[in-house]
Amino acid sequence: MNGVTPSNRLRTALLKADGPFRQFLLFVMVGAAAAVVHYGTLIALAEGMTVPPVAASAAGFLAGGVVSYVLNYSHVFRSERSHAPTAAKFVAVAAVGLTLNSAILWALIHGASLHYLPAQIIATGLVMVWSFAANRYWTFGAGPAAP
Repeated sequence: MNGVTPSNRLRTALLKADGPFRQFLLFVMVGAAAAVVHYGTLIALAEGMTVPPVAASAAGFLAGGVVSYVLNYSHVFRSERSHAPTAAKFVAVAAVGLTLNSAILWALIHGASLHYLPAQIIATGLVMVWSFAANRYWTFGAGPAAP
């Protein structure tokens, strides 16, 4: 075995990356942590409490949003801006993201007859691109990339 694992490849990519690309990689890692919270809430509510999948996903999206804001503010965009206006912008971006997420999820479940989990994976990828761009250029003002 050559010792190359996915985590080693990610660590190497992060160490070699700089600027917006490094910021995007960190954003993806924060997104993964937020997604664990999002999906965990979605599955717990949909499977354990029989909440409809779109509503369960919305609750998970909001819970993951809290994780995302804290980590993006402090680690990805390294913001020094006041929390009140920054959080308000983040919530606005998240609200658009929630709307996009719910619409995509609804369309894939009801229009394309996908199970809610593969539908959620597709929605997550699409909303991630929107969220990075909006947060980088508007919420956190394209500040310095994470060192």
